[in-house]
Amino acid sequence: MKKTYVITGSTSGIGKALLKRLVGENIVFAGYRNEKYVQELEAMGAIPFYIDMAKKETIAQAAAYIKSKTDKIDTLINVAGCVVAGVVEQLPVERIRDQFEVNTFSHLDLTQRLKPLLGRVINISSMSSFGIFPFVAPYCASKRAMDILFNAMALESGLDVISIKPGVIATPLWEKSIEANKSSIEGCKGYDAEMKYMVANASKNGKKGLPVEKVVDLIVKVDAMKNPKPSYCVGCDAKVAEFVSKLPFDWQNRLVKFKLSKLRITK
Repeated sequence: MKKTYVITGSTSGIGKALLKRLVGENIVFAGYRNEKYVQELEAMGAIPFYIDMAKKETIAQAAAYIKSKTDKIDTLINVAGCVVAGVVEQLPVERIRDQFEVNTFSHLDLTQRLKPLLGRVINISSMSSFGIFPFVAPYCASKRAMDILFNAMALESGLDVISIKPGVIATPLWEKSIEANKSSIEGCKGYDAEMKYMVANASKNGKKGLPVEKVVDLIVKVDAMKNPKPSYCVGCDAKVAEFVSKLPFDWQNRLVKFKLSKLRITK
């Protein structure tokens, strides 16, 4: 049976791979931020809609457009996101607010606006939701906040919400995050070794992470279930992060500090 989907962040990474899998046999509204993708999305058979998760007015406009075209949405898949990296003590608070705006509040806003049409919501969260990884703490916190808020929505309203928590996936997000955080990375005084490691690791992740198709396979499988669980991990690293998150908090901190001490020896 043909279903109706709405996908944010559909022009790269997980969103693009997911769109390719779903379009053709279904009605798919595909969110884009750059006009250059419109013709490509239309050629694929999707219905493009403009949305910039950092601009509140575009979220309202996108919701209004979608509601003018359909009276039901089987599944909203919240994919769009970004990474704010750096040392918390040195990061401007406005940049941290921006992180939450894009990764958390924008998805909540869109979901609230589309709620009367929705059958199910699938959020692309992250293994980072399980704990605080130093130097990407805003990203971790924004994903955790999204999981908490949407889980509350599910409990309160009965809306079917599923959180997909991938580990390291080979997507353009890593290279984009290096460029987007260039100023804060280069300006981190006293953390040269850590920033050098983070950049090198991000570059490696973009090439050697888990294939994006593994995430798409899980999303499609979960979406076909009548009674899915509220949360799923993808990748061994995500499962390890989930296990570590169940340890006493001081044990978690000791593990992180041990890893950091190894980096600082190289200074």
